[in-house]
Amino acid sequence: MPARPLVLFPDPRLSARAAPEEAFGPDLRAVADDVRETLLAVSALGLTAPHIGILRRVVVARMAPEDAPRVYVNPVVLWASPETATHDEGSVSMPGVRERITRPARIRLGYRDLAGDAHEEEAADFSAAILQHEIDQLDGLFWIDRLSRLKRDRLLKRFAKVKPV
Repeated sequence: MPARPLVLFPDPRLSARAAPEEAFGPDLRAVADDVRETLLAVSALGLTAPHIGILRRVVVARMAPEDAPRVYVNPVVLWASPETATHDEGSVSMPGVRERITRPARIRLGYRDLAGDAHEEEAADFSAAILQHEIDQLDGLFWIDRLSRLKRDRLLKRFAKVKPV
């Protein structure tokens, strides 16, 4: 499947809640393939179906650029540690700006694979941040919504200067 065009901020689809997957078949695999190909084309670590305009609960992520992308369908955070970690975050849908975001340092994730089989896994540090960032996107929470109003306003001013036309 070819890479798809990215939905760019401030498109309202980036703030919409994605629908859960109920059917696990060829259509879901096609969506996951499109997200994967787009992730690779834009050199992202994580990407959701809403990033390419499809409001479905599909995440493709890799924890490092050299890792193979993995598909997470209907992912949810089942547990989050009380300890936190802060990492630089950004979005391919809002290129040119990044900011520090604090999130739980460790999580337990529940999700389904493309066959519909249920899985759980734990993630820590930057891997946990990647997965939480993408699950937020599926919930209609764009990453800048995690910033204080002051930091968000400053970031939006910076973005206005660098955003593609």
